[in-house]
Amino acid sequence: MVITDVEAIPVEIGLKPLEEDHGLAPYIMGRLEYLESARRVIVKLTTSEGITGWGETAVVHSPSITKSIIETVVADIVVGEPVWKFETLHEYYGSHYIDSSVFLSGVEMAMWDAFGKHNDCPLHQLLGGKQTNRVDFSYCYAINTIEKSTERMRDVRDAGFDVVKTKVGGYGADTAPDDFAYERSIDSDVERLIAMYDAVDGEVELRADANQSWTVSDTTRIAARLEDAGVYLGYIEQPIRTDNVGSYKRLRQRLRTPIAVNEDLYHPGNFYELVREDAIDVGVIDMIPVGGIVPMKKMASLAEEADVSLAHHCGFDLGVKTAAMLHAISTTPAIDLHSDTTYYALEDHIIEDPFEFEDGSLSVPSAPGLGVTIDEEKLDTIRTDE
Repeated sequence: MVITDVEAIPVEIGLKPLEEDHGLAPYIMGRLEYLESARRVIVKLTTSEGITGWGETAVVHSPSITKSIIETVVADIVVGEPVWKFETLHEYYGSHYIDSSVFLSGVEMAMWDAFGKHNDCPLHQLLGGKQTNRVDFSYCYAINTIEKSTERMRDVRDAGFDVVKTKVGGYGADTAPDDFAYERSIDSDVERLIAMYDAVDGEVELRADANQSWTVSDTTRIAARLEDAGVYLGYIEQPIRTDNVGSYKRLRQRLRTPIAVNEDLYHPGNFYELVREDAIDVGVIDMIPVGGIVPMKKMASLAEEADVSLAHHCGFDLGVKTAAMLHAISTTPAIDLHSDTTYYALEDHIIEDPFEFEDGSLSVPSAPGLGVTIDEEKLDTIRTDE
């Protein structure tokens, strides 16, 4: 069974407003940005046996650029090749001077989906077998007022989630709505995190994601003040810029709060250096920027050897990647922490039977391939090439 065609379909789905149940829009991030919709690219892969595989990836630069690269550069590599040539595919594509793995990841995901359907088995069986029937998730929440943040913490606890990850460090976003423009300060972050923790009496683990917006000094002072207040975060994620192994090593030596990285894991070489220098406690891994499930599994093996805990990152996934995450996480013991999700905030869905959370967890699909069915009529209504 060979691959005969690859189509990239840019789509956009709105996020539920903050006022609605589990709504997130506008989602204020730590890099002075905010989001009101999820923009993704869905990959449709067809084979010589008439089997269709589906994948999902991020938008890079623009939907049209992402679509063009997938349908030309990546398609030239895979069309005419067997659908199961995962390792060879990564070897070939990895030889390019420019790392464009994100364009490959959605295609690799679609290959796994088609291969699973061809063998009439769920993806987790192809990946070695699941070790759990359900995967636990961390509830992701953006920057907001103390009042709204504490209210959401109580709602999240009542919904059965054990972990919340919130953005920090992005106050004063120039592009944000007027009522979201706060004064950026260390005090603002500390006060809000303490209030969120106290709102649920510490019953829900709290994580802070700074998206590289803090300095080493900021991180040290914030963590010390939180520890003095009796607030021990699950971890602080990517507080300072990437490619900064020495500073991460010093932070880990100085703080009791675990230090995690995310954006550094988009580059396997960075992760290797951080592990070699014993500079982090946690890695927040993501199959999309690293090129797919195969390279993600390789990075997970390194983490397991180094005794570094892992969680899986999300990116306003639309259900296809969510399914891939469930299969991959359930078959990867190194991913031993709650992984991220914003799936509950989507206004609409592209899969026919949307996932439903139960006490903060999702069930691993059992149907062949990724185990989800795409609503192709819905794709036509939400696609965008701009």
